[in-house]
Amino acid sequence: MGKKASVTSSFSDIDPLDPESGEVNTIIDTPKGSRNKYKFDEQHGLFKLASVMPAGSVFPFNFGYVPSTLGADGDPVDVLVLMDEATFVGCLVPSRLIGVIEAEQTEKDGKTVRNDRLIAVAADSHEYQRIKSLGQVDENLMDEIEHYFVSYNEIRGKQFKPLGRHGPQKAAAALEEGIRLYRKQRGRKKAVKSKAGKKKR
Repeated sequence: MGKKASVTSSFSDIDPLDPESGEVNTIIDTPKGSRNKYKFDEQHGLFKLASVMPAGSVFPFNFGYVPSTLGADGDPVDVLVLMDEATFVGCLVPSRLIGVIEAEQTEKDGKTVRNDRLIAVAADSHEYQRIKSLGQVDENLMDEIEHYFVSYNEIRGKQFKPLGRHGPQKAAAALEEGIRLYRKQRGRKKAVKSKAGKKKR
C-alpha cells in the first residue's frame, strides 16, 4: 500500500507548492463575480465575511492566496486565478504562475507597503491553458484588472499604486520571498514558545 498523505489541521498548514507537480496551491477566498470579500479566520478555523462591495463592483476572477506564505503587508501572498468558472470559498486550486502586478498599498494610517498581486492560471483551465506568461493576456483585460484593484482599495479608504507588470520568473521570485518570510516568522514563533515552555518549568 502507498504512503498515506498527512491530513492538515488548518489552511495555514498546507504547503505552498505541490511536491509532485510543482503547481502552486492556491486557496480561493473570494469567488469570481462576488460582491462579498471573505477572509480565513485562524481563531475559528473557517472563512468569515470581511467586507461587502458596493452594487456593481464584483471580483473579476477567483481571488485567493498561497498558504504558508507571508507578504510585506503581513497577510499571505495574494493570487488572482484565471479560470473558466467561479469556484467556492475555501476551494484549493492547483495553479501555474504567469506573472505579477507589482504594487504599493497605502493603508488608512498612511503606512505604505508592497502588496503585489500574483496572476496565475488554474492548472485544469480550458480557456486559459495556453497562457504561459502575462504578456499573452489581452492588455485591455490587464488594464481592467489593475483598475479593479485600484478602485477596490479606494472604496476601503486605501491607495493601490501599480508599479509594473512582469512575467512568471518575477512571480516565482515573489512567491519564494513570501515562503521565506513565512518560515522566518514561524521560526521566531517557535523560539518564543520554546522560551515560554522553559520558564514554566
